[in-house]
Amino acid sequence: MSRPSVVEGSAVEGRAKPVSWALVSIDLDALLGKGFDSLYGLEILEATPEYGRAQVRVRDELKQPFGLVHGGVYAAIAESLASWCTGTAVFPQGKSASGLSNQTSFLRPVLEGTIHAVAVRKHAGRTTWVWEVEQSDDQGRLCVLTRMTIAVRELQLP
Repeated sequence: MSRPSVVEGSAVEGRAKPVSWALVSIDLDALLGKGFDSLYGLEILEATPEYGRAQVRVRDELKQPFGLVHGGVYAAIAESLASWCTGTAVFPQGKSASGLSNQTSFLRPVLEGTIHAVAVRKHAGRTTWVWEVEQSDDQGRLCVLTRMTIAVRELQLP
């Protein structure tokens, strides 16, 4: 993955420094499918500042020893989807979006098929955004409910 490009002389050598968005160019489409999200197969279907949808196809590597999808997969789906949705609004302002709090309740197991996630924004503040993320199985049954808080901070470049 390439680093964001920065106008020469805008970064302080050896320290992270907040920068204005006008100095940074990030190809968001190139970032999708990279890093941890690619390991468990996250597919972002829609991401807006108010709403998002994603899915993950269930496979054996995502299951715990008793055949259920591991709880960490659900938590990761919620955090990534809420972060991407928040980012659609704050990245152009030179801000970053990352998980601050993740409260996930497991209501019923998913054994096979696809996990379907829908995120709805509940609060958009200056430094935090709050989302509710519902995850369901192929039959449309609610399986997981997450309250996700996203931190919004000045973008820091290495």
